[in-house]
Parts: sequence; structure tokens; C-alpha cells
Amino acid sequence: MTVAYVVREAVGDADREDCFAVRREVFVIEQGVPQELEYDPYDATAVHVLAVRTDGLPLGTGRLLYGADAVGKTGADASVGSLGRLAVTKAARGLGVGAAVVRAIEDAARDRGLAAVDLHAQTQATGFYERLGYEAYGPEFPDAGMPHRAMRRKL
Repeated sequence: MTVAYVVREAVGDADREDCFAVRREVFVIEQGVPQELEYDPYDATAVHVLAVRTDGLPLGTGRLLYGADAVGKTGADASVGSLGRLAVTKAARGLGVGAAVVRAIEDAARDRGLAAVDLHAQTQATGFYERLGYEAYGPEFPDAGMPHRAMRRKL
């Protein structure tokens, strides 16, 4: 099945609400992440990326932290961004939306002069990120009650 969609940086309150709606559907409702853990102060300064079907239905989202926010999140230097909150609605999985959102976040990182992107992947999703060129490092750790691995891709 082919679905026409576009991926772009979120602009304005309506786009941001669409990003949050996808995250709520995937993380809070589907995965049971407490809402107070899903949304954080980084949302105010992050670059949010949104995938929408051509009729406007939101399909996926992710965010990029950079500068001091990324350093605070990853502990890496300021040349490394932090990709996070990647979510694709159940109906849109398998259509390439997740990979397209990751690539758009990487483009946003390059546009901001970053040399690499780090992320904390749910362990069950490491294969997805490995196919996109990310490499796991460090031990597995819990986050929001689920096992995760740190991963990085040089740009």
C-alpha cells in the first residue's frame, strides 16, 4: 500500500500539537509511558519534525535537541545532537515514515552544523536504527520502564 506523505520541520502551534498527538498515541496510550515523563522542558526548544499524509493526517514525529540542550541530554559535546521521541502511528508503520523522519532530523542537524546524532533507542528498535547507520554503544539501561541502548551516527 502506498500512502503519499510529506516530512517537514514543524512550524507553529498546530504542527506542534500534531507532533504531541502522535507521541500521545504511541508512547502514552500504546506503550503506557506516563504522560508526565513523555513531555518535558526540552519540547519548548527542540526542532520538531512532522510527517503528515497529504490530507493533513499526522503519521509520525521526532525531535532534535542541539546546543546546550543536547549536551545536557547526552553528555556529549555541542557538536552532537540528540534525536528523540521518534513515533509513528500504528496505521503508518511499514510505510517508511520512521526512516523519513530520522533522515529529516539528520538534515536539521546538518543544517545546524552538527557532526553526529545520538539517540536512546528502545532495545527492540535497535535493528531499525542500525539499518539507518547508527551504532550502539554502552550498556543497556532502563528508561520509562523499558530497556534502551545509546546509539550514534556520524553525519
